[in-house]
This record gives sequence, structure tokens and C-alpha cells, in this order.
Amino acid sequence: MTEIKATISSFLKDFENFAVKGNAIDMAVGIIIGAAFGKIVDSLVKDIIMPPIGLFLGDFDFTNLFVVLKSGKTLKDPYETLAAAQSAGAVTINIGLFLNVLISFVIIAFCVFIMIKCISKLKEKSAQDRVNAKECPFCCSSIPLRAVKCPDCTADLNTQK
Repeated sequence: MTEIKATISSFLKDFENFAVKGNAIDMAVGIIIGAAFGKIVDSLVKDIIMPPIGLFLGDFDFTNLFVVLKSGKTLKDPYETLAAAQSAGAVTINIGLFLNVLISFVIIAFCVFIMIKCISKLKEKSAQDRVNAKECPFCCSSIPLRAVKCPDCTADLNTQK
């Protein structure tokens, strides 16, 4: 019985360490924000990007781009809309819905790419700033490598080696 309690206690302690670590919390926040961002991009594609493309193609609605594999029992082919085909019980390949999801994916992937590039540039600049700086031996503030006087404590740095 004590072995079971020890195992459960160890398991709960491991779970607590995992859940409280910053990485797990950061990951959860990222997933939540990502889901919300996905909804925004989905609306952007469906409501803003696809209607002008459909208008350009002659009042064509991409959601109604589908292929009927098997007619439904209540209504027969041809169906004017995907909703009509689905309500009739038809088996369809929904090409238009797939195109909407594909365009959403491309937009999300592009946004993530831009975001990663920006973060990489910030990290690169931060690393470069650290390389181009030294620490004042008197006040421990960060100063440019070529500085001869500390801007914070005004110590003369040429006297130090």
C-alpha cells in the first residue's frame, strides 16, 4: 500500500513540475493564441479574400465547388449548392472547402514565417549588442567596447586593464 502511495505521490510531483514549468505554460498560451489566430485567418479567407476572387471568376462561390460521387435519396443531381447536396444525402468531394483551408494554411504559414524571422532578427541584434559591449569594472553597467569613459558612473576606463 505504501508503494502505491509513493508511486502516486511521485507521479503527482512529476506532473506538478511539468505543469508549473514555464515551457508548459508558454506552450498552452501559444496553443490558445494559435487557435484564435486560426479563426481570424479562416474568416479572412472566407469573408474577405475568396469573395473578390469568386467575383473575378464570374460570381463563383468556392464553397459550392464540389463533385458529386453519389446522388442523394431525396433529391437527384444536379445540386446548386453544397448545402443542398448535403441535405439530400449526396456523397461529395468538397474541392472549394479544401481550397479555403489550403489558402488559410498558406496565410498562417506565411504569418508564422514572418513572426519567426522577426524574432530571429531581434535575437541576432541582442546577441550582437552583447558582443559589442563590455562591462564597466566600477558600476557593472554595459558600455560599448570602444568607450573610454563609462556613461553611467563617468569612470575613466583607460586606467583599468
